[in-house]
Amino acid sequence: QVQLQESGPGLVKPSQTLSLTCTVSGASVTTTDYFWNWIRQAPGKGLEWMGVIAYDGNVDYSPALKSRISISRDTSKNQFSLRLNSVTPEDTAVYYCAIRDDPDCSDYVEDYDSWGQGTQVTVSS
Repeated sequence: QVQLQESGPGLVKPSQTLSLTCTVSGASVTTTDYFWNWIRQAPGKGLEWMGVIAYDGNVDYSPALKSRISISRDTSKNQFSLRLNSVTPEDTAVYYCAIRDDPDCSDYVEDYDSWGQGTQVTVSS
């Protein structure tokens, strides 16, 4: 069973960069079985797919975030990471890493095979 664990600062100041890491166990980030996603949920809103990194390192991002987002991976640590630049209070959310066996984006919980427990990130001065 694949287990995912998000980590990173819980508080980020406006205009700064949000950085999170997802540590993976039970599978390699280079496996062709899964695609490695970042998803968030702002207060009172639904899930928002942010982006994905594939087994070969290729990435795809939400058009709404494309100018600010970067997803990368460290195969030696079996981790993948999220960077979101120029954050505003509207980026306050619970951030999740999740896997699915399909490269297409999805905002639906049931489409994913495994989730991290989520980490709260608040953007505030």
